[in-house]
Amino acid sequence: MARIASLICAVGLAIVIFVPMWRIDLTAPQYPEGLVLKIYASKLAGDVDIINGLNHYIGMRKLATDDFIEFAILPYIIGAFALFGFLTVLINRRWFFYVWMTLYIMFGVIAMFDFYRWEYHYGHNLDPTAAIVIPGMAYQPPLIGYKQLLNFGAYSFPDVGGYIFIIVGLILVTVGFLEWKKIRALTQPIHAAIGLSLIFLLQSCSFSPQPIAYGKDACTFCKMVISDQRFGAELITDKHKIYKFDDAHCIASFLKSDYLTKDQIASIYLVDFSQKEKLIKAEESFLLKSEALRSPMGGNIAAFEAEDSMTKFNKDLNGSVIKWNEVIQ
Repeated sequence: MARIASLICAVGLAIVIFVPMWRIDLTAPQYPEGLVLKIYASKLAGDVDIINGLNHYIGMRKLATDDFIEFAILPYIIGAFALFGFLTVLINRRWFFYVWMTLYIMFGVIAMFDFYRWEYHYGHNLDPTAAIVIPGMAYQPPLIGYKQLLNFGAYSFPDVGGYIFIIVGLILVTVGFLEWKKIRALTQPIHAAIGLSLIFLLQSCSFSPQPIAYGKDACTFCKMVISDQRFGAELITDKHKIYKFDDAHCIASFLKSDYLTKDQIASIYLVDFSQKEKLIKAEESFLLKSEALRSPMGGNIAAFEAEDSMTKFNKDLNGSVIKWNEVIQ
């Protein structure tokens, strides 16, 4: 089993050299189609020139493949790990497999740290004479996930090569654990290890809501800073992009604008009026509409996780109970 898994991992690593490993997507009103920076093992690709033009205004250093020593050595390192995998198949010794697995995990940790260091350097070391200078402002993209940078939304996630790299690591750890437990039954198919790895990967990439940073995050629809902790909403797309809103009125208006199709929407969350900042699924929430609520953009709709909480607050608000599908119609 370990030999077959090692062969699959070796082939996967050979593929990683030729496909993008990571991507950073940028969205803004002036770029409705978005901009993308693709990071290969040996180069930068995508909308590099346009992004460099925008970065010039905020004093960020120009992105150039030749400036990164990593691009000169990374293909050889990945190729060496692929070769290590093929040798593991030929040598067929458990200790050799464990050496490969340990070195691979160490390299993955170092690579992510180096990527973070690279983002920090470019996001913080800015030209003080740039056209746009905001004291104390940094433009470091997220290591993974979403971050608002002025009027741009930055999304950082693995690309094809990155997911292969992660899956290879999960397969190695899984097989290493099974070998350590001395589970060598010939009847146990290899897809058990791969299936377990995919489950771990899907769990790590779940569509979880991101806390709203009140006083900092801006509403996607009206562009106002989200400030009232009793209200707020969040939409997550099928590509893990997150849009934040200051109340039910704004997210309903955004949905009616047809900016996204229904297939692109993974989940929608609303802030629990009785538990400030807590996000609950919109379709499972209990909604109360009352003019006495005075929400930021006049939606005047409060969401509750429990019906008892809604009933308790309604004694003072004297509102009407509505359904989520009524809000977005």
